[in-house]
Amino acid sequence: MEVKVYNQEGAEVGTVTLDERLFGAEPRPHVVHQYVVNYLANQRQGNASSKTRAEVAGGGSKPWRQKGTGRARAGTSSSPIWRSGGIVFGPKPRCYYNRFPKKMKRVAQVSAFSDKAQNDNIKVIEHLELTEIKTRNMATILDRLGLDNKKCLILDEGANQNLVLSVRNIKDVKYCRAALANTYDVVNADVLLFTRAGLEKAQEVFTS
Repeated sequence: MEVKVYNQEGAEVGTVTLDERLFGAEPRPHVVHQYVVNYLANQRQGNASSKTRAEVAGGGSKPWRQKGTGRARAGTSSSPIWRSGGIVFGPKPRCYYNRFPKKMKRVAQVSAFSDKAQNDNIKVIEHLELTEIKTRNMATILDRLGLDNKKCLILDEGANQNLVLSVRNIKDVKYCRAALANTYDVVNADVLLFTRAGLEKAQEVFTS
């Protein structure tokens, strides 16, 4: 499978062949779904907490005597049926982490990349070199490539600080090093924008 390569002016400068091992597999949506559910669960902090009847303030002495008041008997003000009393079965800090098998993770990665390729949602640019940190310049490049108003994941070969700082204020645009791309970010994007070096790096890492 071949895709066109563009320069920063939006002009076509050639083509590049996508590795069938990464971009030519049959997508397996059920595995991708399992990966995404696991990934989002692992992002949860699990900090939610509530106080039980043993932890709320008060509740030391019996509010009133057992009989003769005309009111219902009560033993403590920390009872869950009282206002400001303890919470029954409330949330407590917990860990939501769950391990995901390495082989299934690889299948999900290949499926996500292959789905993007087979739906023509991959673009390749020769390089992304910004002489200064300027959001407007990056927005102009994306506009020339027809990627404005689209969720875009930019995958470059290495750390590109000017690029990182230039895209952080552009809505729905995210930068990531190609070797560190995860399936969730790939699935969440409408279009993948590879630099030529980033594409080569991704094919090297994810097919080895």
